[in-house]
Amino acid sequence: MVKRRKRWFALLVILLLWLGTFLLPPLAIALPVEPPLIAALPQGNAITDPKALLRWALPIDNPTVRELQKDLEQISFWVRGKQWSKIASNISKAKTIIRDRADELLQRIPAEKQEAAKTLLAELETSLDTLQEAAKAKDRSQLLPAKAAALDKVGELEAMMVQNFSYTPPKGYEHLPRLLGRATVEMETSKGKLTIVVDGYSAPLTAGNFVDLVQRHFYDGLPFTRAEESYVLQAGDPPGPEVGFIDPKTNQYRAIPLEILVEGDKYPLYGITLEDAGRYLDHPVLPFSAYGTVALARPNDDPNGGSSQFFFLLFEPELTPAGLNLLDGRYAVFGYVVEGEETLRQLRQGDKILSAKVVDGLEHLVQPT
Repeated sequence: MVKRRKRWFALLVILLLWLGTFLLPPLAIALPVEPPLIAALPQGNAITDPKALLRWALPIDNPTVRELQKDLEQISFWVRGKQWSKIASNISKAKTIIRDRADELLQRIPAEKQEAAKTLLAELETSLDTLQEAAKAKDRSQLLPAKAAALDKVGELEAMMVQNFSYTPPKGYEHLPRLLGRATVEMETSKGKLTIVVDGYSAPLTAGNFVDLVQRHFYDGLPFTRAEESYVLQAGDPPGPEVGFIDPKTNQYRAIPLEILVEGDKYPLYGITLEDAGRYLDHPVLPFSAYGTVALARPNDDPNGGSSQFFFLLFEPELTPAGLNLLDGRYAVFGYVVEGEETLRQLRQGDKILSAKVVDGLEHLVQPT
């Protein structure tokens, strides 16, 4: 009965959002004419944790660490049904990997990072001991934080495995800044702080543009100009008639091409939606499946017209279809809110970004020459 109510509630929310778009005035830089309608109800267990999405998006090839990651992430699924025996089994598998297969975990890590990686593995082993104790006590309040702490260390280990990441912008986009790695942005708002991880591995131009604008203090003092509960929160529209960033060097509007990296591809697809490219069944590496997904806004009729305006997705994870919403492949995701979900829930139209700053990863920002 509860599942049936949730299903009807999901359909009602989606219908109301769809109807609501016809009541909105047209925007120069907008979100889709329709909200993310779905072809069916969510199926399977979509990844809705932003940190998990970022881990899976790392460009690494180490099956052992992915096995370790999966064992720990799966605990969230088992804990919902209080399947403590399966939780204990997954923790044991993770501990066995670290104890017996450490060499496999370390083999893709550069020599200069080996000692740090070994220290990290020892810390991870201690974290798993804590996690195991929480599982034995069947203490959910201790288990989930312990699992999150262990996975953070797995993410650190995986980040060490990224080697020789290189990217050359396509012809015509050499004038744009790019982010060759990841950066963390802290955004102070009138309702509290948000922490955003920006992913230049999957969206180097879109992420580079955002980090560059943060560095220019472009967003400081700007209001949130559009807020729709359970849908989106949008910001980045500068004062005056312009709807985006005007580059002081050229006095021209800086337009960012639609940029989407598809699972299995080496480089992003540019300037065209996945639908228009005929790639209907393909999935972006960075999907719209987490509360607080951050993406570049753009004109409805111009995939290459985005600039400074961006939006946060406010769909609840249980209402966000896995690979079936119409935002995936149409708008460029470039990061996720990893801290500050409660702040995000409180923000409304008219609230402001007080300041934004890069607190980690600025060295990955490359300016055009």
